[in-house]
Amino acid sequence: VSPEQVILSHSPLRLFSQFHQKCMLVAGQGPVEENALNLGFKHVVTMEALRKAYPLLDMVDQSRRPKELPPPTTGFPTIEGVILFGEPVRWETSLQLIIDVLLSNGNPGAELQNIPYPHLPVLACNMDLLWMAEAKMPRFGHGTFLLCLETIYKKVTGRELKYEALIGKPSTVTYRYAEYLIKEQAEKQGWKSPIRRLYAVGDNPMSDVYGANLYNSYLKSAHQNQSCESILVCTGVYRHSADVPGKTEESTTEAVFHGHRDFCFDPSLVEASYVVQDVNDAVQLAFKKENWS
Repeated sequence: VSPEQVILSHSPLRLFSQFHQKCMLVAGQGPVEENALNLGFKHVVTMEALRKAYPLLDMVDQSRRPKELPPPTTGFPTIEGVILFGEPVRWETSLQLIIDVLLSNGNPGAELQNIPYPHLPVLACNMDLLWMAEAKMPRFGHGTFLLCLETIYKKVTGRELKYEALIGKPSTVTYRYAEYLIKEQAEKQGWKSPIRRLYAVGDNPMSDVYGANLYNSYLKSAHQNQSCESILVCTGVYRHSADVPGKTEESTTEAVFHGHRDFCFDPSLVEASYVVQDVNDAVQLAFKKENWS
């Protein structure tokens, strides 16, 4: 993922105003502090700032351990929540410090008698386990980092890590927010007709297609006179070949579920409405379906 894709300004995190005044620890890479401030969060602590405030926490890399005992930490704010924007660079540091914050109720310098549960609110963006780069095999995504965090938390505490919000595909909140922005753009253009059909394009059956179909199910259950069509492209995680059936259901039913822990696997939800070669073909397909071509 290129740096400008790590977090977009069009994020549903803008809607979580109940956390905008709280002191939030932010994890990821790129300008995470700037991104959080742009999304409305007023009090942000970076992983590096936390690490510097508590030098005794980050102990895996022996070369980074303090050479002498540092003075006690004073004046550092109590952390009230955690935002996980995307995969960080030093996983061991982020995993350790996030667990420390959750176990200490936001004050890693404190010694608590009992592990707090429910723990502090955790908001996570982007759940993709894998993504496709130039390598022949997919690369670890933020979903892999979340899997590590969830597993460590459960192993240490015996309890499940809970999310206040999971943002990004395939979460319904993300598609609802996208629809809201599309409607906003339509109004700016002066278009009066309601939007009946949404087209969601992606290369990952387990997140892009799953999310679009999940949102389509939501629209139906809410008796909305709308639909969300899923279009799968073959230029990323999903690679179409001659021996793969046209319908993705047969090729994914037996597959290992790469989706997030909090989303149940339903084979019908990974079956795309359409399979095309690339994004250009997807756009042309939408134009054709809407009689715009």
